[in-house]
Amino acid sequence: MKPFHETRQKIRAELESAAPQRVFGSGWASGVLGIGLSLAGLLLVISMRAPGQLLAVPEIAPLQANHWFKLGVLLLLVGGFASSIVSLALREAKILGTTGVLLALAATVIGQSIVTANAAHPLPIYFGLDWFALNVLFTGLIFIPIERLNPHDENQPIFRDEWREDVFYVLVSSLMVQALAFLPQNPGILAGKLSALGSVRHWVGSLPLLVQIPIIMFAADFFQYWAHRAFHRIPWLWNFHAVHHSAQSMDWMSGARMHFVEILLIRSITAIPVLALGFTPLAVEVYVLLAYVYTTLIHANLGWRLPIIDQLLVTPQFHHWHHGADKEAIDVNFAIHFPLFDRLFGTYHLPKDQWPTSYGIEGHPVPKGYWAQLIYPFRRK
Repeated sequence: MKPFHETRQKIRAELESAAPQRVFGSGWASGVLGIGLSLAGLLLVISMRAPGQLLAVPEIAPLQANHWFKLGVLLLLVGGFASSIVSLALREAKILGTTGVLLALAATVIGQSIVTANAAHPLPIYFGLDWFALNVLFTGLIFIPIERLNPHDENQPIFRDEWREDVFYVLVSSLMVQALAFLPQNPGILAGKLSALGSVRHWVGSLPLLVQIPIIMFAADFFQYWAHRAFHRIPWLWNFHAVHHSAQSMDWMSGARMHFVEILLIRSITAIPVLALGFTPLAVEVYVLLAYVYTTLIHANLGWRLPIIDQLLVTPQFHHWHHGADKEAIDVNFAIHFPLFDRLFGTYHLPKDQWPTSYGIEGHPVPKGYWAQLIYPFRRK
């Protein structure tokens, strides 16, 4: 265990190197890129080789047999290996390059040695290892450059404090993506079978897809507004929601920091009414994707000024005020999509050209680290 711990510490120290050690040509960027690409390729290979597609999301599983998908995974590994070699050549400390090379080689060995079972997975649950890899890879490729082009906090590094914890939050939610969706769906479907909702469900389900999606956004935001507000006002719910607010820096990963109990409750509160009303599964899936990207956007380290759009839609500046540690930022801006709800119910706060001076909770009572945050709501205060 000691050599593993020392290696992990070395990798952590390299990833958190000071800015002068990250300059172009130092091998730091290529080393980080090599680890990212190789790790994504490794996770995708494992998900492809797992028995009965246990680690594959059903929507992605059919793609795994496609030659282009396999070629994409191969290119990931080749890119990760090549970037790691460049890091080994340029950087004095070899830990980043070595780690990337080992991850790429491990993916190659696993891809060649493990026999995939053809039996169907018997449980109504899966662990989306492939979704996690694609999620982090492509979301990062989209938002990291955008944050660098127009950041709100120009001094905030890409790998800011506690970024590892938030990546782990993304992993946990991705591994249980279907399980978290499965729990609220069944009650929603059962509720939708009530005779009183039959005609409503038929009418809603017959609406065009482009009409259903904005209605879902509006309905989900209404229910989530009140659920979100309850998490701030009811002490035992706040204990769980405080984990989300414990982030002291805002970027594209900070939105993933949510206690699993809160995820279950919020998804149930918002998903059951939507599913009970009879929206088609495709419309719900499209909304879930849009909501995920939108949530990532409003948490991102972006300094955009959107003086017209922010009257209609939630923007990064609007939601940053919800996470602010300033006194004027307490219990404001609960909406996720439409500021209209905050205007209607008296919780709207968006001073012109102003941002919070800091983020988190006064006194920072929530401990750092995933496992400490996991048990935090259950501890006696």
